Amino acid sequence: QVQLVESGGGLVQPGDSLRLSCAASGRTFSQYAMGWFRQAAGQEREFVASISWNGALTYYVESVKGRFTISRDNAQNTVYLQMNSLKPEDTAVYYCAAVEAELVGPFNPKAMSYWGRGTLVTVSS
Repeated sequence: QVQLVESGGGLVQPGDSLRLSCAASGRTFSQYAMGWFRQAAGQEREFVASISWNGALTYYVESVKGRFTISRDNAQNTVYLQMNSLKPEDTAVYYCAAVEAELVGPFNPKAMSYWGRGTLVTVSS
Protein backbone atom coordinates (compact mmCIF):
# COMPACT_ATOMS: atom_id res chain seq x y z
CA GLN A 1 0.00 0.00 0.00
CA VAL A 2 1.06 3.55 -0.73
CA GLN A 3 -0.68 6.50 0.83
CA LEU A 4 -0.55 9.79 -1.06
CA VAL A 5 -1.48 13.22 0.26
CA GLU A 6 -1.54 16.29 -1.96
CA SER A 7 -1.14 19.87 -0.77
CA GLY A 8 -0.46 23.32 -2.13
CA GLY A 9 -3.63 24.11 -4.00
CA GLY A 10 -5.45 27.41 -3.71
CA LEU A 11 -6.96 30.39 -5.44
CA VAL A 12 -4.61 32.36 -7.68
CA GLN A 13 -4.86 34.89 -10.47
CA PRO A 14 -3.99 34.22 -14.10
CA GLY A 15 -0.24 34.35 -14.58
CA ASP A 16 0.53 33.35 -11.01
CA SER A 17 2.45 30.29 -9.85
CA LEU A 18 1.75 27.44 -7.46
CA ARG A 19 3.72 24.44 -6.33
CA LEU A 20 1.82 21.30 -5.51
CA SER A 21 3.32 18.62 -3.30
CA CYS A 22 2.42 14.98 -2.93
CA ALA A 23 3.75 13.22 0.15
CA ALA A 24 3.95 9.44 0.04
CA SER A 25 4.07 6.90 2.82
CA GLY A 26 3.93 3.15 3.00
CA ARG A 27 5.85 1.04 0.55
CA THR A 28 9.11 2.17 -1.00
CA PHE A 29 8.36 5.39 -2.80
CA SER A 30 11.35 5.17 -5.11
CA GLN A 31 10.06 2.05 -6.87
CA TYR A 32 7.09 3.92 -8.30
CA ALA A 33 6.67 6.16 -11.29
CA MET A 34 4.46 9.08 -10.35
CA GLY A 35 1.87 11.07 -12.21
CA TRP A 36 -0.15 14.22 -11.75
CA PHE A 37 -3.68 14.29 -13.08
CA ARG A 38 -6.46 16.85 -12.95
CA GLN A 39 -10.19 16.85 -13.13
CA ALA A 40 -12.21 19.94 -13.92
CA ALA A 41 -15.86 20.18 -12.95
CA GLY A 42 -17.99 18.02 -15.20
CA GLN A 43 -15.02 16.58 -17.05
CA GLU A 44 -13.06 13.37 -16.99
CA ARG A 45 -9.81 13.06 -15.14
CA GLU A 46 -6.90 13.82 -17.44
CA PHE A 47 -3.18 13.20 -17.38
CA VAL A 48 -0.94 16.21 -16.72
CA ALA A 49 2.63 15.01 -16.12
CA SER A 50 4.62 11.95 -15.13
CA ILE A 51 8.07 11.20 -13.77
CA SER A 52 10.11 8.02 -13.59
CA TRP A 53 11.16 6.38 -10.35
CA ASN A 54 14.55 8.12 -10.38
CA GLY A 55 13.42 11.44 -11.85
CA ALA A 56 15.40 10.95 -15.05
CA LEU A 57 12.39 10.83 -17.35
CA THR A 58 9.45 13.18 -17.47
CA TYR A 59 6.44 13.59 -19.75
CA TYR A 60 3.87 16.36 -20.05
CA VAL A 61 0.56 16.89 -21.72
CA GLU A 62 0.98 19.42 -24.52
CA SER A 63 -1.15 22.08 -22.84
CA VAL A 64 1.25 22.46 -19.88
CA LYS A 65 4.61 22.05 -21.60
CA GLY A 66 6.89 24.97 -20.78
CA ARG A 67 4.69 26.05 -17.86
CA PHE A 68 4.61 23.05 -15.49
CA THR A 69 7.53 21.08 -14.10
CA ILE A 70 7.28 17.73 -12.32
CA SER A 71 10.05 16.69 -9.95
CA ARG A 72 10.59 14.32 -7.06
CA ASP A 73 12.71 13.95 -3.97
CA ASN A 74 12.98 10.29 -3.06
CA ALA A 75 14.72 11.10 0.21
CA GLN A 76 11.64 13.09 1.23
CA ASN A 77 9.14 10.70 -0.40
CA THR A 78 7.63 13.65 -2.21
CA VAL A 79 6.73 14.54 -5.77
CA TYR A 80 6.13 18.11 -6.85
CA LEU A 81 4.33 19.96 -9.60
CA GLN A 82 5.57 23.49 -10.16
CA MET A 83 2.93 25.39 -12.10
CA ASN A 84 3.81 28.73 -13.66
CA SER A 85 1.87 31.11 -15.88
CA LEU A 86 -1.39 29.63 -14.69
CA LYS A 87 -4.48 30.04 -16.85
CA PRO A 88 -8.17 29.82 -15.98
CA GLU A 89 -8.35 26.56 -17.92
CA ASP A 90 -5.90 25.03 -15.41
CA THR A 91 -8.65 25.20 -12.79
CA ALA A 92 -9.26 21.67 -11.51
CA VAL A 93 -8.74 19.27 -8.67
CA TYR A 94 -5.20 17.97 -9.00
CA TYR A 95 -4.36 14.41 -8.02
CA CYS A 96 -1.10 12.55 -7.70
CA ALA A 97 -0.92 8.85 -8.41
CA ALA A 98 1.62 6.05 -8.33
CA VAL A 99 2.31 3.03 -10.50
CA GLU A 100 5.12 0.52 -10.78
CA ALA A 101 6.51 1.24 -14.24
CA GLU A 102 9.92 1.56 -15.85
CA LEU A 103 8.93 4.09 -18.46
CA VAL A 104 6.76 7.18 -18.30
CA GLY A 105 4.31 8.69 -20.70
CA PRO A 106 0.71 9.88 -20.83
CA PHE A 107 -0.48 7.44 -18.20
CA ASN A 108 -4.07 6.26 -18.42
CA PRO A 109 -5.75 7.01 -15.08
CA LYS A 110 -7.04 3.43 -15.04
CA ALA A 111 -3.46 2.17 -15.04
CA MET A 112 -2.49 3.91 -11.80
CA SER A 113 -2.34 1.83 -8.64
CA TYR A 114 -2.60 4.43 -5.89
CA TRP A 115 -4.25 7.84 -5.68
CA GLY A 116 -4.33 10.80 -3.38
CA ARG A 117 -7.52 12.66 -2.55
CA GLY A 118 -6.66 15.73 -4.55
CA THR A 119 -6.07 19.43 -4.03
CA LEU A 120 -8.13 22.17 -5.65
CA VAL A 121 -6.47 24.76 -7.87
CA THR A 122 -8.60 27.70 -8.92
CA VAL A 123 -7.25 30.25 -11.38
CA SER A 124 -9.49 33.28 -11.55
CA SER A 125 -9.29 37.04 -11.63
